[in-house]
Amino acid sequence: MNARTEPAETDTEPEAPARPPLIREFLLVAGLFLVYKLGRQLAAGHTGEAYRNARRVWHLERTAHLPDETTVQSALLHGDTLVHVANTYYATVHFPATLAFLVWLYLRRPAHYVWARRVLAAVTSAALVLPFTFPLAPPRMLPATGLIDTGRVYGPSVYGPPSSDHLSNQFAAMPSLHFGWALMLAIGLIAATRSRWRWLWLLHPLITLLVIVGTANHYWLDAIVATAMLGLALAAVHRPQRTATTAGLGTGRLITPEPVLAGAGR
Repeated sequence: MNARTEPAETDTEPEAPARPPLIREFLLVAGLFLVYKLGRQLAAGHTGEAYRNARRVWHLERTAHLPDETTVQSALLHGDTLVHVANTYYATVHFPATLAFLVWLYLRRPAHYVWARRVLAAVTSAALVLPFTFPLAPPRMLPATGLIDTGRVYGPSVYGPPSSDHLSNQFAAMPSLHFGWALMLAIGLIAATRSRWRWLWLLHPLITLLVIVGTANHYWLDAIVATAMLGLALAAVHRPQRTATTAGLGTGRLITPEPVLAGAGR
């Protein structure tokens, strides 16, 4: 029997995947953001239907005994500072956080980057269909909710009057891509890292959920639909397997296959 040690062939780990071409990925990600911003404009209009759908969603939530959005907003309105922070979070965190997430994955976890980019593209593309079939006014526009437009009252606001705001479609509240993207950011970082603290990334979608509801920009159902669409995309897009390098993250060491005695057990 040969007693020298050799790595077992079955334990060989695949090499880390190469990063996709930078220019191509820049164009793809830029296109993703452009589709998000401009795609909804194609579904602009249908104001009357959007308000009718808003009343249906509001009554459906009450029938389903979902928490009242006014409870979250009341908590925000305890102080001007808190509601201003919530408005700022809504206005400034969404795009930069998602972009930073994709850049970090591209540089550090190329395989996870491709996976996350495909999932986000699938969710965003599917989300752009709903405003055509189900235009929806946000709760801040529906007097029956008793909610106020915190962005307009306390600032900062990312929206102007619906009649003159040509940069966004305010009647495309469902699904909430604010929440869908935030949840994917957390899932992606949890999947790509091994730190014992990685589950804290779930605070981002949790805070985002409270912000979008508390500022009266979205209903609970907007986030529920976004979650369902993300779940379908995650089921359809294959997640990369962990390599030896990623498995050692958070432990301060690289996990390598254990040597075995050649010929042992034969």
